[in-house]
Amino acid sequence: MTRQVLLFVCLLFVGSALGQVSYSIPEEMARGSLIGNIAHDLGLQTKRLASGKARIYTRDSDEYIELNRDRGVLLVKERIDREALCRQTTPCALHFQIILENPMEFYSVTVQITDINDNAPTFEKSEMKFKISESAITGATFMLERAVDLDVGINGVHNYELKPTINFALKLQNNADGNKNVEMVLQKPLDREKQEQISLVLTAVDGGEPQMSGTMLILITVLDVNDNAPVFTQRTYKATVTENSPKGTIVAAVTASDADRGSNSKITYSITNALDDIRKVFEVNEENGEVSLIGNIDYEESRNYQINLLASDEGGLTDSCKLIVDVQDMNDNKPEINIMSKSTVISEDANLNTVVTMINIEDKDSGENGDVKCFINENIPFILKTSTNNFYSLVTDSDLDRERASEYNITVTCSDEGVPSLSSSVTLTLQISDVNDNAPVFERSSYEAYIVENNTPGLSIFTVKARDADWNQNARVSYILEDSSVNGVPVSSYVSVSADSGVIHAVRSFDYEQIKDFQFRVKAQDGGSPPLSSNVSVKVMIQDQNDNPPQVLYPVQTGGSLVAEMVPRSADVGYLVTKVVAVDVDSGQNAWLSYKLQKATDRALFEVGLQNGEIRTIRQVTDKDAVKQRLTVIVEDNGQPSRSATVIVNVAVADSFPEVLSEFTDSTHDKEYNDNLTFYLVLALAVVSFLFITCLVVIISVKIYRWRQSRILYHSSLPVIPYYPPRYSDTLGTGTLQHVYNYEVCRTTDSRKSDCKFGRAGSQNVLIMDPSCTGTMQRIQSEKSILDEPDSPLEVSSTVTKQSSNLFIFY
Repeated sequence: MTRQVLLFVCLLFVGSALGQVSYSIPEEMARGSLIGNIAHDLGLQTKRLASGKARIYTRDSDEYIELNRDRGVLLVKERIDREALCRQTTPCALHFQIILENPMEFYSVTVQITDINDNAPTFEKSEMKFKISESAITGATFMLERAVDLDVGINGVHNYELKPTINFALKLQNNADGNKNVEMVLQKPLDREKQEQISLVLTAVDGGEPQMSGTMLILITVLDVNDNAPVFTQRTYKATVTENSPKGTIVAAVTASDADRGSNSKITYSITNALDDIRKVFEVNEENGEVSLIGNIDYEESRNYQINLLASDEGGLTDSCKLIVDVQDMNDNKPEINIMSKSTVISEDANLNTVVTMINIEDKDSGENGDVKCFINENIPFILKTSTNNFYSLVTDSDLDRERASEYNITVTCSDEGVPSLSSSVTLTLQISDVNDNAPVFERSSYEAYIVENNTPGLSIFTVKARDADWNQNARVSYILEDSSVNGVPVSSYVSVSADSGVIHAVRSFDYEQIKDFQFRVKAQDGGSPPLSSNVSVKVMIQDQNDNPPQVLYPVQTGGSLVAEMVPRSADVGYLVTKVVAVDVDSGQNAWLSYKLQKATDRALFEVGLQNGEIRTIRQVTDKDAVKQRLTVIVEDNGQPSRSATVIVNVAVADSFPEVLSEFTDSTHDKEYNDNLTFYLVLALAVVSFLFITCLVVIISVKIYRWRQSRILYHSSLPVIPYYPPRYSDTLGTGTLQHVYNYEVCRTTDSRKSDCKFGRAGSQNVLIMDPSCTGTMQRIQSEKSILDEPDSPLEVSSTVTKQSSNLFIFY
């Protein structure tokens, strides 16, 4: 069957990012069938659908429509059965939204499903039985069951036909709801004696193409006289019932009366509805006409019901009426919060009114029970904006700062206006991503550090520390020494800074006497892009160390001339002889000087001021005092350890200059002699000490060498073969020693001039002795055998002394 697709587009723009498109398609289209070019109809480019991750959002769990992003078209995903989807509701439509991101947008789409004639009319019962009195008058009507066609409109039930039409004709009455009441009208009196059973066929046809039909068999039993039909008190009854009423609740009661008597007046009530599920929700008491609930009433499913009631007597006469039941809504549905699209991470530099989440709210109740208001928790930089009916957007309301709050738990609460009010909520977790918007901050505005002079290069002085409120790479701080100079020298030759830890190291050894302090700047820079930085001033103070001895300024010490202070013999006690003046280039207590008299020719005559270095007499000068007075003054500083300097002060106790001159001239010659003597004595001592140490080292070395050689021979496996020198003979064997040993002795009358050289067993050494024994034996051949090694097991020496001569024996 050829199906034609009706397509119409209705595009309505709401604001700048909301549109609506409508399509119309017939039911039962094959999967993959084209519905429409949504990209073209919305005025969007196809690549926008792909970049925006376009998707379909629908409240229903079933998805009949799918979106092809590449082609920008809507396709049929699943077969659509209009009757299963909407039943008798018209028009039947699918509603959904198309969501796009970056930026967030949504469009409403409606696809109307049109009916096709794919269902034939059907009767609930295959046959219907009547008992009609033969006295029934012409024109009597009998209510027949209506046919049900799941299709709607022209495809629904269009007409009825009754065959044969000898005694009965068909009468159709249009109701206000569009349905037709089917009545069978007696047009010719019945005669039970002629025909007790009558069979008729009721045919229902629809108006579709091709036309479809359904039939029902009508069996009529002709009875004897019952000439009054039941009559309802009202043609239409109305009642109201609250949704969620319990089963068994009496909705209404209908009443009919019959003028007949006896069994012909007994009325039976029944429900004749064949459409919908009326019989599953309501039932009527056959005897008293009370209509009660047997199922659940839900206002959201159906707001009213029409119940068709039939009253029939024993004679088969009937009457009909209808009961309209209105359902009263109750606030029994919470608002439903549907997240259409959301972001879990947002940058802290996001602009105002940036959309974070799009929400759809639905409350199935009606009136005030369905009016919903939504709000979010306070004191957060977000607000909830209404974009259209039941659609909300969560947007930024103020600037974000990750350092103040790195995460937000946003609770969206929606409540209706019902009594009591019902509400629901959902919590959204939103992470704030970091932006490098904070420069490193030092812990102090400036730093001062101290280091003792004469430090080791590379010594750690102190540490600067900066913190960055950002996160991760943006908070990684590096330290840089800014270029500057100290006394014209680059600061980098004084200190260095560790880039990772901020530890400042000394590059050189500092001297307090040359530089007492210096300043430089350290920059802290983070790892963001672009990087941010800050700097701080650092002042390094050099602390003094007692590394300089005092320097004597007066009296001046000269090498060639002699300076002396004169004290007259008439000087009284406390007479100021002179003043020792000294300075110390150190500072502080390291420069505090004290003066002491170390040595003096006459300690009882002079004293030195401890603080001022003044030399004064402490008694009256007498004639017995020597003219030449020699004072040794030591000057000490107050450092730890202290350093000192000495100065010699020559004092002449005399009243005339010639006397002083003669005395000090002689002393100059004596001094020169004594100085020369001391120099030679020290030199001689040094030479003797050097020779002693040298000899000691040589002896120890020789001993060690001989010991090592003896160990080698002792552990070796070489045989020992005796060897006799050429000039040795012991033919008679009368010697007192074995022939394997050779003793060679040289003796002189003057033992100081005698030398002894030993021969080793088995060696080839030849010792030559002068006939007069006054010469010195000499070795004329070198050692050629391992037996010649000193201190070998075969070589032992001893010394024998006889009279005044020295005898050296080696064996």
